[in-house]
Amino acid sequence: MENKRTLSQEELVQSIFIIRKKKVMFDFDLALLYGVETRALKQQVKRNLDRFPADFMFQLTKIEWTELITNCDKFPDNIRHYPLRPLAFTEHGVAMLSSVLRSKRAISVNIVIMRAFVQLRQMLESNKELVLRIDELEGRYDKQFKIVFEAIRKMIRKENEPRERIGYKIPGTG
Repeated sequence: MENKRTLSQEELVQSIFIIRKKKVMFDFDLALLYGVETRALKQQVKRNLDRFPADFMFQLTKIEWTELITNCDKFPDNIRHYPLRPLAFTEHGVAMLSSVLRSKRAISVNIVIMRAFVQLRQMLESNKELVLRIDELEGRYDKQFKIVFEAIRKMIRKENEPRERIGYKIPGTG
């Protein structure tokens, strides 16, 4: 049974989580995007395991999965209560999936996913550049502007704090 539902760019970015300091997408979200059953996606991965080293894909531990479903209400009940832990695919693992699934839909979906990863990377990078520029400006001006620079830094930190849009970071993994 093929599922034709597609996600918007924003929904796609929200399907990217940070686990073990890596940006990942889960097998059930990818299966939805590719229009295949999660079982079929996992089966293709299993048949081509040599294409998915640990830095491309890994399975969540019981603790990681429990923490995630406990603290994130994004997942529907059928996912939350599924007995198997999901596979997490890094950006490179997602790219490899298109060669394993070999359909036109897989190729077009992969392009959209790669753009979402790039967009996320650009958002994170632009905040780093802003912080560096503020540091540079602060070094140039008198201490009278110190309060202004501190206020700007607080606003940047607050802007970066809510990570629900990007994904859930499991406590204790960095």
